[in-house]
Amino acid sequence: MSSPQLQTALWVLQPIIMAVLATVMCRRRQQKEFPVFFAFALIQIARFAIEYPVYNLAGFRTYFCTFWIFTGINLAIEFKIIHEVFTDIFRPYHALKDLGTALFKWAALVMVLVSGVFITTSNAWVDPVGRDVLILQRCVEVIQCGMVLFLLAFCKPLGISWRRQSFGIALGFGLSAGSELICYGLFFGGHITNDVLSVTTMSCFNLGAIVWIVYSTLNRREFAATVLVPQRWDSALMDLQQTHNEPESLIPMFEHMVDRAFSKTQDEHA
Repeated sequence: MSSPQLQTALWVLQPIIMAVLATVMCRRRQQKEFPVFFAFALIQIARFAIEYPVYNLAGFRTYFCTFWIFTGINLAIEFKIIHEVFTDIFRPYHALKDLGTALFKWAALVMVLVSGVFITTSNAWVDPVGRDVLILQRCVEVIQCGMVLFLLAFCKPLGISWRRQSFGIALGFGLSAGSELICYGLFFGGHITNDVLSVTTMSCFNLGAIVWIVYSTLNRREFAATVLVPQRWDSALMDLQQTHNEPESLIPMFEHMVDRAFSKTQDEHA
């Protein structure tokens, strides 16, 4: 099988795998637990239904615009999926979940700023739209790889089982994102051809989608057991939130200290 035929086969295989994933999620009613991820699977099917005819029938410019529009949509959805995974992981710990949401928003802002710096300083890319979207895509892929590393590093302290579906979602995206980061680095370095780049990235995406199907089939929907370490973190954050809500004046604090001192003195005399 030649390289163009292999690329076409891998491309046609993508919506089939995503259709199987969506079917499994519907039968196990997982679309309510991971609505953004379920929407991502449906969008990939719609993307193929639009892009494939455009690629074969329309001109290059039309396909180019269609491809980058869907790529931009995927970026927004994939970034939201990262937040969905972290929300599911920290579901038993409300304070940690709030902190994770705040950090997630700041990470999004930093990602946009870093992308803006690269966009304004990079002039090597021929097409400006493709360059800008590609830089944003690399930033999201770095976060996806970091998400997998975070789960591998903190799964034991947080009591996260590797059988959980959220772990499988992160693993599939990490596999696809890691392969794209490596392959694009080798491609721009002149070490691999465009055909090798396309075949490798599509193969890894399909493999990541198969991982999603396996985890959805296992359907290990189990919350992390209350573990001492994250419980202490959650309690500490709750205390900080309560302290922050109290008046910042030192007078109430000193009054409370005096009251405690008087009560101890009275107890000793009694």
